[in-house]
Amino acid sequence: MNSQNPSASVSPQQTSREEAAQDKSSTHVTHVREDVAMAGRCANVHLPTGRTCTLPLRHPGSCNFVGPEDAEDVAVH
Repeated sequence: MNSQNPSASVSPQQTSREEAAQDKSSTHVTHVREDVAMAGRCANVHLPTGRTCTLPLRHPGSCNFVGPEDAEDVAVH
């Protein structure tokens, strides 16, 4: 019976995990500043200092962290 429906062999848990993985974005991560990320920036937050990377999203190399005032200048409001 299942040979007619190839998706019948996929478990509901498997599908949910795949959908969840595809749905994740940087704005759901606690160490990313959402308003800066919405501006297309890296937005990683250095947790010990609270400084934010304002380089473009997926930039090469290390982050360049700036203070809250500078991050506010690039944030989407």
